[in-house]
Amino acid sequence: MSETANLLFEIGSEELPPKTLLKLSQSLLDSTVAGLQAAGLSFAGANAYATPRRLALTISDLQLKQADAVVEKRGPAVKAAYAADGSPTKAAEGFAKSCGTTVDQLTTLKTDKGEWLAFNQAVKGAQTADLLPDILRKSIQQLPIAKRMRWGAGETEFARPVHWVVLLLGERVIETEILGQKTAAQTHGHRFHAPQAISVNSPDDYLQTLYEQGKVIVDFERRKKIIDEAAQKTADQVGGIAHIENDLLEEITAINEWPVPVVGNFDQRFLALPVEVLITTMQSNQKYFPVKNAQGDLLPHFITFSNIESSRPVSIQAGNERVILPRLADAEFFWQQDRKLKLEERVSHLGDIVFQKTLGTLLEKTQRVAALSKLIADPLKVDVALAERAATLAKTDLMTEMVGEFASLQGIMGRYYALADGEPEAVAIAQEEQYFPKQSGSPIPSSQVGQVLALAEKIDTLCGIFSAGLIPTGDKDPYALRRATLGILRIVIEGRLQLDIVELVDASLAQFNHDFDQQKTRSLLLDFINDRFKGYCLDHGYRADEFDAVISVKPSQPLDFMQRLEAVKVFRAMPEAESLAAANKRIINILKKSQEPLADEVGALLETQELDLLAAAKLSADDIQPLVEAKQYQQALARLAQLRSSVDAFFDHVMVMCDDLTLRQSRLALLALLSNQFLKIADISKLQQ
Repeated sequence: MSETANLLFEIGSEELPPKTLLKLSQSLLDSTVAGLQAAGLSFAGANAYATPRRLALTISDLQLKQADAVVEKRGPAVKAAYAADGSPTKAAEGFAKSCGTTVDQLTTLKTDKGEWLAFNQAVKGAQTADLLPDILRKSIQQLPIAKRMRWGAGETEFARPVHWVVLLLGERVIETEILGQKTAAQTHGHRFHAPQAISVNSPDDYLQTLYEQGKVIVDFERRKKIIDEAAQKTADQVGGIAHIENDLLEEITAINEWPVPVVGNFDQRFLALPVEVLITTMQSNQKYFPVKNAQGDLLPHFITFSNIESSRPVSIQAGNERVILPRLADAEFFWQQDRKLKLEERVSHLGDIVFQKTLGTLLEKTQRVAALSKLIADPLKVDVALAERAATLAKTDLMTEMVGEFASLQGIMGRYYALADGEPEAVAIAQEEQYFPKQSGSPIPSSQVGQVLALAEKIDTLCGIFSAGLIPTGDKDPYALRRATLGILRIVIEGRLQLDIVELVDASLAQFNHDFDQQKTRSLLLDFINDRFKGYCLDHGYRADEFDAVISVKPSQPLDFMQRLEAVKVFRAMPEAESLAAANKRIINILKKSQEPLADEVGALLETQELDLLAAAKLSADDIQPLVEAKQYQQALARLAQLRSSVDAFFDHVMVMCDDLTLRQSRLALLALLSNQFLKIADISKLQQ
């Protein structure tokens, strides 16, 4: 047998959960690779495969045996190993016996902490075939299976009942038992086209054997590409373009081993429904790809995939058309029924729905959000009446039949119903945009009223949940507060809104009348927001010490914060930055250690260097004040960088903490004058080398 061989491992089961199939497949591969590496086994490559009825992996050129090794065992200290007459003690003899040798065969290990008896033992490497079963069992145990199940009378647990296991190393079957099944070289093909057992001669033949004899395309990515291309080709046959979203594409790939495209049609009258309703019905309920024309308008067709080559494809088409008809008819009924009642007539019904037991009903939340919306809209010069109206209607579509059936359409249906009710377009658009950004990287609201409503809604939720004591911990965040906070920051920063987050948090907290510690909650909230803010800044290429420099001066407007942050980033690239950062750190340390109250003004000074620094500091103070007021922070820091030579000369020649109390206080006041100029922008002493 050669020194390496290819490995094949396959678990055959009942249909696996399609939405987690890829995650299970990758986890199995990652854990197995980690196990092989931990065992010191080298290999050339690794691949994962997944179909509805199997998880599989192959490892190429896997080392067949661990390398031999020499293991050094450390025994007792030499001083405890021998008696005064030089004879070995019981400790030495016991250690030698445990190593299977005699005391005279032991060596001495010298270290900084002393000398020790030692024994170098040659350990032969284990055979890979002997190691694999335990490595694979451990990998299976580590799979992220939400709920494991048992079957039959056994105690074995897995995502679904297991029917076969293949374990081949080269052409050799590694005989063991995994998941209640004895390993073999036999797999199974398509449930209907090739249900019989199929022999696999070697890992190299696996993909081709299942394709040719089993009617199974094992490679997930290959199957996904086939489905994508087949959907587009089929859509082209009806004069359209397949609307393909990756999540659905992967789900369809996960439920088909031998995908065959089928085109279906539906009555054109349903095209009068909102396009999102039709797409949601087709995608979520039926796993169909919608079809659009070149202009992006929906066509009365859909594409599905059958996991079988039927002799009567027309029957499969007819069956799918029969299934989708009542779905679309239901959606049509919901649309017609919902429009019989205007959104404003649904506002009072929000009082019947509890938002959160401590925070009250959706009606109470609506009233809080409306008040916040007015507060946010006013300084932004956004129409306050429109903002308040949008907030008043914001949650009313939750009371509709359509959103009750399709929860993902909340906001979207609010926009449609608001337009149908004759509400201003700005109010209607805001109904949908209140939920923006929906996920990381997705768009923020594009309209002003939408931005106001989205901010008010998220701030109320964030402050309310914190006030109720339901602060996210670890990976638990049931109210998606991390996402809401990042959304707040993105809207303010990317929308270039001059808003004070601290003021908005205070205003929001003041609206809650249940019993809670407002100051403690405020502190926890601002820390939580700053943590998300730091992550946002790091993701955008800023450094942690740059963020720390700005957060130290506590700017409360995120947009202003970002302008300061960019100024610090530019400043640190200047040749003067390192020296001035060190000087500021020194200044702050000196001022902290001083036990004396600082003088309001700089008094008499003696040395030329301190007189020069005072003059330079007064000039820079006059120069940077208008720059700071205009938020021209880069220019302000560039002006302060000109102080470097004066600062360096001061510290080279002047003793700040001198014995003369009056002179010492003057010098401390000078340092405070200098430090305060930088602190108008950021604490540059936080910058690391």
